[in-house]
Amino acid sequence: MNRYILPASVAGTIIGCGVLLKDYVTGGTCPSKAKIEGKTVVITGANTGLGKETARELAKRGGRIIMGCRDMAKCEAAAKEIRGQTLNTHVYARHIDLASIKSIREFADRINQEEERVDILINNAGVMRCPDWKTEDGFEMQFGVNHLGHFLLTNLLLEKLRSSAPSRVVNLSSLAHLLGEMDFDDLNWERKKRLQGSGVTVNALHPGVAATELGRHTGLHQSSFSSSVLSPLFYVMVKTPRQGAQPAVFLAVGEELEGVSGVTTTSCRRRNRRPRRWTMTPPTGCGSRAEPPPSQNRLG
Repeated sequence: MNRYILPASVAGTIIGCGVLLKDYVTGGTCPSKAKIEGKTVVITGANTGLGKETARELAKRGGRIIMGCRDMAKCEAAAKEIRGQTLNTHVYARHIDLASIKSIREFADRINQEEERVDILINNAGVMRCPDWKTEDGFEMQFGVNHLGHFLLTNLLLEKLRSSAPSRVVNLSSLAHLLGEMDFDDLNWERKKRLQGSGVTVNALHPGVAATELGRHTGLHQSSFSSSVLSPLFYVMVKTPRQGAQPAVFLAVGEELEGVSGVTTTSCRRRNRRPRRWTMTPPTGCGSRAEPPPSQNRLG
């Protein structure tokens, strides 16, 4: 009997550590119980994965949900499912292809014309490690969809967000930004000035590694090694879509984020902005990085 004690203890310890690690990795559930009746939420890429779960969570809170998707059949099905589960009849499917500037403009025009307000914009849609594809306008697909498309959409809805203030923009990002060495404060100089005092806040999140369709081009879904040998590790380290959606819900409704901009988080806890790694040198003449006058439009 004693020979089984050590193996059982080791197994119990491993399982216990796995449960604790899983709880830490998932980041918890959004602590806010805030309701959002009367508020309009626009979510891109909402027919599957994190976007769908975010739409579901916010529909439960009473919001008017606009689900922007490229595949309208899937989007309509997801909207119908959410309406049935939440008993919220104000969940709508709208077409947007973030790989097309024309489609983005048409989507934004419709929102601006049909919606009285936009209180929350969640830039959720994204692609990863695509084949060598280009957007309709000739940009590399991942850069075009993940960055340029959402940049344009946010700008096109900015006046509606301003008129609906206090309003929020939530950007889904990645921890890959930690590898970058860009001066984000300088890049955001004009946007910060434009939004200062406008009542529009902008925050970002890394949802963690979640079991969604984002990695469909990586080949892991078809790998027998990943589906068998790595399954236990995936169970511990990979979030469900609902778990992965919680940070977005937190940034969208969390009371402690009222009026707060520049936050990035990986969980349902507020984190400070990334500290700058250097100090800016004051302008000294030709080649210096002096601030442009307010009249100069740096971002177009």
